[in-house]
Amino acid sequence: MVRIGLWQTVFILMLVVLGAAYAAPNLLSKEKLATLEGKVPSWVPHRTVSLGLDLQGGSYLMMEVGIDTAIRDNAENTAAAMRGSLRDEKIGYTSLRPTPNGFSLTLRDAAQAEDARKVARKLDSEIVFTGEGSTIEAAFTEKRLKEIKDHVMEQSIEIVRRRIDESGTREPIIARQGEDRIVIQLPGVNNPEQIKNLLGKTAKLGFHIVDSNATQSGRVGIGNMQLPMQDTPTQKLVVEKRPLITGDMLVNAQPSFGQSGQPTVNFKFNALGAKRFCDASKANVGKPFAIVLDSLIISAPVIREAICGGSGEISGSFTVQETTDLALLLRAGALPAPLKLMEERTVGPTLGSDSVAAGKKACIMALVFVIIFASTVYGLFGLFASIALCVNMVLIMAVMSMLQATLTLPGIAGMVLAIGLAVDANVLVYERIKEELRAGRSIIAAIDTGYQRAKVTIIDSNLTALISALILFSFGTGPIKGFAVTTCIGVMTSYFCAIMLTRLMVLTWLNRAKPKEIAA
Repeated sequence: MVRIGLWQTVFILMLVVLGAAYAAPNLLSKEKLATLEGKVPSWVPHRTVSLGLDLQGGSYLMMEVGIDTAIRDNAENTAAAMRGSLRDEKIGYTSLRPTPNGFSLTLRDAAQAEDARKVARKLDSEIVFTGEGSTIEAAFTEKRLKEIKDHVMEQSIEIVRRRIDESGTREPIIARQGEDRIVIQLPGVNNPEQIKNLLGKTAKLGFHIVDSNATQSGRVGIGNMQLPMQDTPTQKLVVEKRPLITGDMLVNAQPSFGQSGQPTVNFKFNALGAKRFCDASKANVGKPFAIVLDSLIISAPVIREAICGGSGEISGSFTVQETTDLALLLRAGALPAPLKLMEERTVGPTLGSDSVAAGKKACIMALVFVIIFASTVYGLFGLFASIALCVNMVLIMAVMSMLQATLTLPGIAGMVLAIGLAVDANVLVYERIKEELRAGRSIIAAIDTGYQRAKVTIIDSNLTALISALILFSFGTGPIKGFAVTTCIGVMTSYFCAIMLTRLMVLTWLNRAKPKEIAA
């Protein structure tokens, strides 16, 4: 094909123009973009590429998730459910206690051991049993342990993301690393103390009935637990282990001020929570109940009357910042397991700006040397390739701006790699054209055949690079993903520029100049 249809020409030129339009905002400073906000129509391209931690500066945190705690909680829940089921089935036992990986059960009658196992299997099919006679040792299978780990990690990452987003931090990078760690990158955050404080709290909220008799006697019976008051840790109350309401029934929580002018947190339950709280408050009028957050009693008011409005207030000796943080934590939800800070690094903005400058220098030098090489070896065709190369870089920035992708230092390396891929495609085409000319074909036939036959090789090489980049994106984290993203985008834009854009320029020149010969 020595001619390109009108619609193809319009399509190619539209992509180039749109690419330039979407890449243009990256040339403006943040201050300039801020002044233009609201003054230009919303359809005008205004997004820019986000800079990663290594380019913008900020904080790097690595948190360890307490998987063992989550497994132990599951074991305690299973043991608690087992008590009720054994009671329903009239199976007597003398001891039932949770273990780190299941529970231990001692029956009154060894003949009921198989019945007890059936009850346990109904609660959880992924349990293996050991022990003989009246003693049964139950443990989670490896499959169940993996399910618990994966669920806890996924839920922890989601809660961490919600808390960081609620705090107003922009463009955080949160990813799982290994079996039990979460990597958090906070570009532009040079003092992450507030973030660490938010992440360090499990924020497990519960409303428990206070056992006044046990509190006075100091005896903690089965089904109860003793917890300290937040304001006066020396004062402890005995409360029922099983909460009336849990924090996952909240639909909203906002900081406010009470009637006395003290900072408080107003909360609202969902339909299920509102009904439960109404029923529980009706049944316990005159009794105190404790609002417990992370094993600390925030307050313990007495239920004066049934509370059926579905909303309430948490008060205590809070500061304004503490109520803001508490409301944020309650809105985001409780962590399924505690987080422990394992590593912390801070990248200064100066170091980040140095990385940006070095990255720009690397890209410009790569671009200049490639242009010199292409123009020297291939002459006018090399000039066409150089123009396409510059357009390629513009298109990469445009796509990244549209996707709001984060540019990292390895991402800049991916852009430099994209320059090489783009030139490689043009070299394949031009060398193929030379071969056709040396074989005696006409200029038109040589150019047409060169593009057609080189296309297969270019697709093959680009597809190989694309598959490798997709694998890196799937299994990599942080900077590796940044490299993979820019490589994927670069592969696609390089193919467009090498096969479509340069072909348009070459054929336009060919139809207008009508050269008699081309140096082979």
